[in-house]
Amino acid sequence: MNPTTIDPQLQEGSNKKSTVKRIWGTPSLLIGSIMFAVLILLAVFIPFISPYQPTEQNLSAFLQPPSASHWLGTDQLGRDLFTRLIYAARTDLKIMVLAEIIPFCTGIFLGMLAGYYGKWINTVITLLTDTFIAFPFYLIVIIVAFASGAGERGIYITFMLVGWIVFARVVKGLSASFREQEWVASAQTLGLPGVRIILRHLLPNVLPQAVVVLMADMVGLLVAIVTLGYLGIGIAPPTPDWGTMIADGQSFITTAWWLSAVPGFAVVYTGIALSLVGDGLADIWRKK
Repeated sequence: MNPTTIDPQLQEGSNKKSTVKRIWGTPSLLIGSIMFAVLILLAVFIPFISPYQPTEQNLSAFLQPPSASHWLGTDQLGRDLFTRLIYAARTDLKIMVLAEIIPFCTGIFLGMLAGYYGKWINTVITLLTDTFIAFPFYLIVIIVAFASGAGERGIYITFMLVGWIVFARVVKGLSASFREQEWVASAQTLGLPGVRIILRHLLPNVLPQAVVVLMADMVGLLVAIVTLGYLGIGIAPPTPDWGTMIADGQSFITTAWWLSAVPGFAVVYTGIALSLVGDGLADIWRKK
């Protein structure tokens, strides 16, 4: 074997070790991933962890404080708060993830088109982003909620309308700067079509930054979901939702403070976890 030749398997193993080393060397990513993984595991296995159902009422056990039978106490209808908290995580996290998919993909694609081609395509996409930014997010949500009814559908529709903007603006700037690089000029010289250059060369370079933005955007979307539930135009009862739980416990804040405090802590916990993951990913990619 030529001594200068590197075995592909050894190279792949070295890359994996390097990636693991970078993860272990980035505390924010490690801690955030563990925090979020714990929440996901609880949400997945809650039917096997708790003997209660999220809508199961027991009026003889209403407003009980935390105990061995009810780890986080019970609410005004005697429902187990821990069970409802984790089932609410299922609801809110599912909506948060699903509502991000289409805006994430759409924003990246439109941003790359605007940044790479410029001219009238950039003008049209910029006009669209400026138009949607002019309308407050919650105003659009309220309008959609009245048109389609409160619940998940209104959140999905609203975020498909406006959620792509942040990704498009970030990716557009990155794509415009990459367009001036020599490797893009080389690809153009070889006669590669624009779509191929965008998907094969631009996309891998803009995707890391887009994922970092995604983490921050998911925190904002989670807060929006909880806020809508609190206002009564989000997830409809009896489906457990952190925002609805906070609103329901508000009337008992002086006698059973945990009813609102526990779901509020869950929102903060999830936001911190996602923020740490985003910061950790940004640190790793900056070190490359």
